[in-house]
Amino acid sequence: MGFHTFETDRADELEDAAERYRFCSREELHALVGPHDGMTLADVGSGTGFYTDALAPHAGAVYAVDVQSAMHDRYREKGVPDSVELVEAGAGDLPFDAGALDAVVSTMTFHEFADPDALTEVARVLRPGGRLVTVDWDRDGAGAAGPPRAETYSLGDAVSLQTDAGFAVERAETRPETYVTVARLD
Repeated sequence: MGFHTFETDRADELEDAAERYRFCSREELHALVGPHDGMTLADVGSGTGFYTDALAPHAGAVYAVDVQSAMHDRYREKGVPDSVELVEAGAGDLPFDAGALDAVVSTMTFHEFADPDALTEVARVLRPGGRLVTVDWDRDGAGAAGPPRAETYSLGDAVSLQTDAGFAVERAETRPETYVTVARLD
């Protein structure tokens, strides 16, 4: 279903480390993803690359995937690490071979793209045992930050979308504004 994409004229907000790390710190993201030199991962809904940059030095190949070319333009302006390849695509039509990725990461963007077709596509590009790591705004959260809650998923809805696509959800938890899921492809 997906609800909306982030407005590109507000892209500078995506680089506000103090604000972004309130909801998912670099350390938490590393603990969730477990990047390593041999890992190939895609950050789906990468925007200006804020979280992509946190993972790139610690992974082998990193794809910053965004449907908005203007977000990639902003990323280029700031500087794209050599290990990162920009990919303009939606989550429902990823240009990767089946089983090509070890992990797909979505930080505060799952609500923008998630529907059964997109989750099936994410499962297609992950290798067996590959992981989908999601941190996103919780529909049942306090609502003090992030998009309107009507444009987000609850943790239960996110878990259902993931399990329906063939993932085994290993971690699912809520926080005051967000939720976290780590799902493995069987």
